[in-house]
Amino acid sequence: MEGLSLIVAGTVGLVTGVLATIAFQYSERQQRRLPQRKSRELDEGVIRVLAILRSAAVVVRHDDTVVRASAPAYALGVVRGERIAHPAIQDMIDEARKTGLILDEELELPRGPVGRGRVMLQVRVAHLDSEYIVILAEDRTEAKRVEMIRRDFTVNVSHELKTPVGAIGLLAETLQDAADDPDAVRHFAGRMQQESTRLGALVQEIIELSRLQLESSSQPLAIVPLDAVLEEATDRARVVAGGRNITINVATNTGVYVYGDHSLLVTAVRNLVDNAVAYSPESTTVGVGVKRNEDLVEISVVDQGIGISTEHQQRIFERFYRVDPARSRATGGTGLGLSIVKHVAADHGGDVSIWSKPGHGSTFTLRIPAVADGVVHTGPSAPADTDHEEENDA
Repeated sequence: MEGLSLIVAGTVGLVTGVLATIAFQYSERQQRRLPQRKSRELDEGVIRVLAILRSAAVVVRHDDTVVRASAPAYALGVVRGERIAHPAIQDMIDEARKTGLILDEELELPRGPVGRGRVMLQVRVAHLDSEYIVILAEDRTEAKRVEMIRRDFTVNVSHELKTPVGAIGLLAETLQDAADDPDAVRHFAGRMQQESTRLGALVQEIIELSRLQLESSSQPLAIVPLDAVLEEATDRARVVAGGRNITINVATNTGVYVYGDHSLLVTAVRNLVDNAVAYSPESTTVGVGVKRNEDLVEISVVDQGIGISTEHQQRIFERFYRVDPARSRATGGTGLGLSIVKHVAADHGGDVSIWSKPGHGSTFTLRIPAVADGVVHTGPSAPADTDHEEENDA
């Protein structure tokens, strides 16, 4: 009797299993017969609007698949393949889908899948309709960089101006107390003159650097004779150099013309020459050479000074950076000269580089585009002209 019960129970279990399998397969077939959710096409008007936006634009559907993405969206790394690349942006999409709100956040994200590059994006996420969500991302990287530079510049200027101003005030008090001592008066008056000269130089270089940053590099450039630039740039330095028996040898009659702004080029070369003279020992030579290298002209300023170590060379073109602050104060350096040279070079489509070795001097090389052979120059400083003179075989 007990054996019969076991047989009946086993048979019931087997039948139940078979029926469950049949029911599951039937349900699966029915599911396949149900119409799949079909995504609507994006409205043509929406596509046209997204195409003209300067921001990176992305549209995702309900399953987070990217259905539309502009070129900047790929360039900024917002989209890779058919998916949003960054979890932070995906979290904003999920939140917008859940709450129906328009979300706006500033995110600092990796620029790409590898490397240390970062990008600052202002990201806005909102429902386009019941099925689609739109993501707009504006690149704020450069704006943030400029804001940081401006903030640092303000802090540095405040600090640099306080030093000579404070020194002049202190010297004035000391001078007043020593009014009955002619030798002390002469000494402190000389110190005041040095500090006021330094203050004037600092203010002038701040003005020059500010002007460089504000002027548009898209302004038309003139054809400038390099010989005139070199002559004017070295003229002032000869007075200081002569007082220390430093000889300045300058390339002459180069016949080279460059595209640029005469006064800015003079400022850049003058700063390089002034630095070379200031950091050279007495009775040495500073050389200013010119070399044509295909479409570029290289202006090299060579000194026999103390030289600069490798770790300082990486930062030498930063504003207010000084290798030796004490020596800079003694020579009247402001820490802005090489920064100005860097800006002038960049605005002229060129660059500036340094070779230096402690105890063996330094060579600064300014490279800027040269005027091609045969281009018409109608005067000492003529507007840039792309017309070429006809070759005359006669």
